[in-house]
Amino acid sequence: MENVRIQDDLYTFVNQKTLDALVIPDDMPVAGGFAELSQDVEKLMINEFVELTKSGVYPNIHMERACKLFAAVQNTKKRSAHGITPALKYLAPVAKLTDVKSLNRQLAKFVLAGLPLPVRISVETDMKDTLNHCVMIQGPDCILPDVNYYKPEMEQQKAALLGMWSQMTAQILAQTKLSAEEQQQYLADTLAFDAIIATLVKSQEEWSEYTKMYNPMKTSKVNKMLKPLEFRKMLKGLFGEVPERIIVTEPRYFENFNTLFNEENFELYKHWAYVTFLVGSCSLLSEKLRDLGGSYRRALSGIKAMSSVQKYAYQLASGYYSEPVGLYYGEKYFGHEAKKDIIEIVHQIIDTYKERIQNNDFLQPQTKEKAILKLSTMGVKMGFPDDIRPIYNELDFDETKSLFDIVTSIRKKLYANRLSKLNKPVDRTEWAMPGHMVNACYDPTVNDITFPAGILQAPFYSIKQTRSENLGGIGAVIGHEISHAFDSNGAKCDENGNLNNWWTKQDTRLFNAKIKAMIKQFDGIELPWGKVNGKFIVSENIADNGGMAVTLHIMSKMDEPNYQEYFYNWARVWCQKAKPEYRQLLLQVDVHGPAILRANITPRNFPEWYTAFGVTSKDKMYIAPNKRVVIW
Repeated sequence: MENVRIQDDLYTFVNQKTLDALVIPDDMPVAGGFAELSQDVEKLMINEFVELTKSGVYPNIHMERACKLFAAVQNTKKRSAHGITPALKYLAPVAKLTDVKSLNRQLAKFVLAGLPLPVRISVETDMKDTLNHCVMIQGPDCILPDVNYYKPEMEQQKAALLGMWSQMTAQILAQTKLSAEEQQQYLADTLAFDAIIATLVKSQEEWSEYTKMYNPMKTSKVNKMLKPLEFRKMLKGLFGEVPERIIVTEPRYFENFNTLFNEENFELYKHWAYVTFLVGSCSLLSEKLRDLGGSYRRALSGIKAMSSVQKYAYQLASGYYSEPVGLYYGEKYFGHEAKKDIIEIVHQIIDTYKERIQNNDFLQPQTKEKAILKLSTMGVKMGFPDDIRPIYNELDFDETKSLFDIVTSIRKKLYANRLSKLNKPVDRTEWAMPGHMVNACYDPTVNDITFPAGILQAPFYSIKQTRSENLGGIGAVIGHEISHAFDSNGAKCDENGNLNNWWTKQDTRLFNAKIKAMIKQFDGIELPWGKVNGKFIVSENIADNGGMAVTLHIMSKMDEPNYQEYFYNWARVWCQKAKPEYRQLLLQVDVHGPAILRANITPRNFPEWYTAFGVTSKDKMYIAPNKRVVIW
């Protein structure tokens, strides 16, 4: 690695010293990049929680509750005393089930309690009427990370992973009052039910085409598909009315629902519900059970040890009180000078995007006009929101209860609040991510981008970095999120976020050809930990490509652009050291490509890369001009 040339491997050339020095923490699957920033924010906020708790003086009731939950998690003596009992008590209604009729009598109660059912129901933004909400249903998750693991060619991995899961689950079941014979039966039935689920639910690749979730059906039709489950009765119990239509996210699953859920399979369902809920509850029970219940997930990612109780306490508390915690972090640690500067960068990128759309060589004039309108109406949420949602006023809890009961009560309130939105307008001011998160996103249903304060720091962004470095970091990431408005999914939504075909047939044909070229650029690449699926990650690669195109365009207008600084920082933000197991897992479940490919392939499509470092056809970081892809 000492002799690596930047012309052959940008990622390694820039990051090798950092990668050599990085040590992956025992409780993490990855180090560097996003993970390092997240850990820094986490350490900072854990200290804030500790100091606030010590002083007993809180900035508001929400942070007080977050700190009290933080303390409740760390009361390991109390959690140990409760043991597995809180979860077993909660599972009593499942244990008492005798047949489908007994379940139908309490369907709505099961939904509100969060007990496992063969259908999951939620209220979400209507993708064809984004000012309003709709009822959505989907199937359950399978035990393994993706349905591809159940395919014959993955038999060896499947057997190994299900073996680990079964060993863990058997140890958990041994702590219940079930007899040894019952424990074996519950486990066997759970695996049998899971095997059927895996033949019906969507793969991660299918979920990546999120616009295909929108399959509206008359409730009467869905009711027939879900028999013997009394779906209309469930709806009536949840909403006090029966909506006329339902959005079915997984048609294949629900069209074959009766092969999974019927009177003959009822015992399989009952035992599956009991076991999966119990396994999923372990993190809220004793430390011994938290350790045991997390062993399978840790093995999937190559994690050596569970996180400390303090770290876990913070993660749980900051998760349930995410908006108050994010607002606290943003107000205290994100300056107004930086916010002003970053907003200027955002608007410069949007304006440059408009210019690039106007000069685009394959879109028809009417399509360009609609694309520019979409950019003009795009919302920008930077740093942290001005306020938090009213639901947080309701998230109080009884400190004398067990941790399981405390968290369950919070979950119930959050879920009930979600269901209550059905006949209310969508709040388009709601933030998709809290201020302390190190991430960013584009919301297709709102047509806005969100950049929490957590990500607005070096190496992504700093007022101390040069403009070229910031454009190669946060600028390209901002361009990436904007580009999601025009990726293989986002391009199907209009300026209001509605699913709406605003493209001509010719535009669609040419765009699809470019998408295929982008898929081909990544598809089948062999890495030491597996093969890349170009179709699965195409939307993110389109976004990376667009983010680089628009920021390089801005660079071209600068008085003294430094393209080497730009590409250096582009590679720096993707620096990542990960466990082999985690890398293998990400290939199956993550719509983002491997970090090394994001750093190394995207630049090859742009002439500035070749000029900056004198890259020629003799170098590995070279792509022939006729194979380069630039969409936006």
